[in-house]
Amino acid sequence: MSVESPTFEKHYRVGELARMWGLGRETIRKLVKDDPGVIKIRMGRKKAHTIYSVPESAAHRIHTRLLNVQ
Repeated sequence: MSVESPTFEKHYRVGELARMWGLGRETIRKLVKDDPGVIKIRMGRKKAHTIYSVPESAAHRIHTRLLNVQ
């Protein structure tokens, strides 16, 4: 197994990224929810009870995409 695998990267929660990037939690949730590599942990049947775990590489990719919006 490769050491560069997202499995062993630092993972962020929505609240952590919101604080780091100065954005709202809902904005971050919308940005990460369909991104490949983001782990979705569903707690119960409601989508409102979904926990997102964002690998560092995915967070970098999403942030870079935000910076390059024209």
